[in-house]
Amino acid sequence: MRWRPIAGIGGRPNNKNTSEETLRAVAPSIELAGNVITVRALSKRYGALDGVEALHEVDFSVGEGEFLAIVGPSGCGKSTLLKILAGLIPASGGTALLNDVPIEGPRRDIGVAFQSPVLFPWRSVLGNVLLPADVQRLGRARMTERAMELLALVGLSGFEHRYPWQLSGGMQQRVSLVRALIHDPALLLMDEPFGALDALTREAMNVELQRIWLERRKTVVFITHSTAEAVFLADRIAVMTPRPGRIADLFPVELPRPRSLDVMTHEKFGGYVRRIRAALNAGGGIE
Repeated sequence: MRWRPIAGIGGRPNNKNTSEETLRAVAPSIELAGNVITVRALSKRYGALDGVEALHEVDFSVGEGEFLAIVGPSGCGKSTLLKILAGLIPASGGTALLNDVPIEGPRRDIGVAFQSPVLFPWRSVLGNVLLPADVQRLGRARMTERAMELLALVGLSGFEHRYPWQLSGGMQQRVSLVRALIHDPALLLMDEPFGALDALTREAMNVELQRIWLERRKTVVFITHSTAEAVFLADRIAVMTPRPGRIADLFPVELPRPRSLDVMTHEKFGGYVRRIRAALNAGGGIE
């Protein structure tokens, strides 16, 4: 994927208005090496034939290094989809492939960050980050060095020996993100990771996540209820219908990177938000 910043959109903002033509000229063109995730006719039903159908024939793919955001109403199957991709639950039909290999259970090359940081209170920040390394027996010495590097990347140097109760909500989410990255996964799955944060902290975490993603270039599938968050972060956006969840719309976000929060005031940003809402309305996702 290639991008280049422009004044007022990436990096430091200026006081000049950016025209639609300028945005279009510098918007990133997605050039992907290949698909990391391939989902075909994926379905999930809970219970017998008269049970709840959560997903119905979902189709999409995610390219290497791509940031895909998935938006949909509550109960549409977003979290179910993510759990299938994480190998935590089986699909009822269809296929989900990671690097052309069927996802049939938890895998070491997948990192997951949930809405709640789920940190162990008796473990320090460093101890929580190293949990996947301990479970997978990856070697403490080497992984500690990597953990310290990642903690510095998210601005938590000096907090290695603090405990979760000594951190703010945003800092706890950063620890959760580092823990998901510690074993260098091929795929990072994020399920409403900032949903419980206040609006200002959430915006700050969006900027932080974009910065980390630009440095690490992980393939990301990001679940959110926020239309603005999806547009700010994503290369492409998938909009899901109410249950049973299907893909109602799938489109690229052609805004330059890095993106500052000022991009949210631009007409093109608003156009993407309106497109998401239109897809949700068409499926009955907004009252």
